[in-house]
Amino acid sequence: MATPAISAPSKTESYVDNKRKSDIRESNIISARAVADAVRTSLGPKGMDKMISTANGDVIITNDGATILNKMDVIQPAAKMLVELSKSQDAAAGDGTTTVVVIAGALLKHCLILLSHGIHPTVISDALHKASIKAVDVLTAMAVPVELSDRESLIKSASTSLNSKVVSQYSTLLAPLAVDSVLSVVDPAKPEIVDLRDIRIVKKLGGTVDDTELVKGLVFDKKVSHAAGGPTRMENAKIAVIQFQISPPKTDIEQSIVVSDYTQMDRILKEERNYILGMIKKIKATGCNVLLIQKSILRDAVTDLSLHYLAKAKILVMKDVERDEIEFITKTLNCLPIANIEHFRAEKFGYADLVEEVSLGDGKIVKITGIKDMGRTTSVFVRGSNQLVLDEAERSLHDALCVVRCLVSKRFLIAGGGAPEIELSRQLGAWAKVLHGMEGYCAKSFAEALEVIPYTLAENAGLNPIAIVTELRNRHAQGETNAGINVRKGQITNILEENVVQPLLVSTSAITLATECVRMILKIDDIVTVR
Repeated sequence: MATPAISAPSKTESYVDNKRKSDIRESNIISARAVADAVRTSLGPKGMDKMISTANGDVIITNDGATILNKMDVIQPAAKMLVELSKSQDAAAGDGTTTVVVIAGALLKHCLILLSHGIHPTVISDALHKASIKAVDVLTAMAVPVELSDRESLIKSASTSLNSKVVSQYSTLLAPLAVDSVLSVVDPAKPEIVDLRDIRIVKKLGGTVDDTELVKGLVFDKKVSHAAGGPTRMENAKIAVIQFQISPPKTDIEQSIVVSDYTQMDRILKEERNYILGMIKKIKATGCNVLLIQKSILRDAVTDLSLHYLAKAKILVMKDVERDEIEFITKTLNCLPIANIEHFRAEKFGYADLVEEVSLGDGKIVKITGIKDMGRTTSVFVRGSNQLVLDEAERSLHDALCVVRCLVSKRFLIAGGGAPEIELSRQLGAWAKVLHGMEGYCAKSFAEALEVIPYTLAENAGLNPIAIVTELRNRHAQGETNAGINVRKGQITNILEENVVQPLLVSTSAITLATECVRMILKIDDIVTVR
């Protein structure tokens, strides 16, 4: 009996192997969650700090999520996305960098459960997007408007940000300092925009964080050049910022001059002297008495000879000003940098009441105060007993400045202490029941995932997380929208009365960014390595 030539089409062709794709998705989620769990313990005022030992032997102690993740050497591509996530939160809001990663980790955990139930990733992704938009609406409805003139509220939110940091015991000093420095650089013409580059943080080892101060003017962590006994204090200063060198000129190419007799040698030295003297006479003629000299790459910015003549002319000299500081200095002094001796004119100067060198313990700093027509900039002078504390104080101050900046650009406050997250969880849970089909199921998961913040806060404070979160839900269900975890008392109180507040922008951007990141990870179903 002849076998049929055409066999029935085999089943194997239509079957596509989905195992690999779900495996890759799973491994992505697991590795990203591992990163989230690494920073989870540092969330909140009772969170632990991380000690990071870098490859070159430096040690950093920090509580800032973005810093921890930045320094971590992450190899898995999906886990790298969480590092980028905390960076973007740092750029958008400046604070809440740990929160955003923890939320993303919780969302991923719930997505894994949904995927194992056989729900399609795209469905989950779209539902998460809807839920995040709804969440932002709920948060905005909860928010309390704030005025910039209300300095108390601004200080409360800045100190809430500082409370979770290593330098939390100094929050009474650093919070008002951050508020004042941001308010002093707000331009009335463009009140929404604050450029944090207008606030310069100068660090100096020694003293304690208590000695940190806000300086109306300029501070340099440098000495005045003392060569040849030049002045170290100048009243009614006329300050010139110069970008040229006061030293004998060199040719552009490498070459050597052979001098055969002494008379020629003398002529060379005499020419050099005359050249420098000519420059210094021009400088003196304009009445300038303080010179800030930019660092030079081509040749020495000043030589011993020129310093000697400048000291004779009673001009205070500060050399080696960094190139990237020039913009800030000229903006503050309201002057123009002078790039050539021919353009040295009095209208390019800045004027100040006092330029003086101040001794601080072992080192010296230069202060310029009483600047006339000062630009909208400010300097914060940070002290610390060791380098680790100093660096962490700077990072914490940056976070506090960012919080105040958020409030300037979007003037709303919401409660802290896990209150908004539980409220969101409650309202989204109710909203999920209205939705049909799979969407409702995914929205419910989103709502449950947000409970990770209060849970972690309680856990880090050594409370019983399950009891606390259950009690919180209960209080919110009874209509207390501002009930949150009071970590200091270890119980649930009205958080607004405890002055634990945060800007609306921090929470909304945390939720939108975390959702975006999770949707991205969900949509990946294969990793292709290109050699």
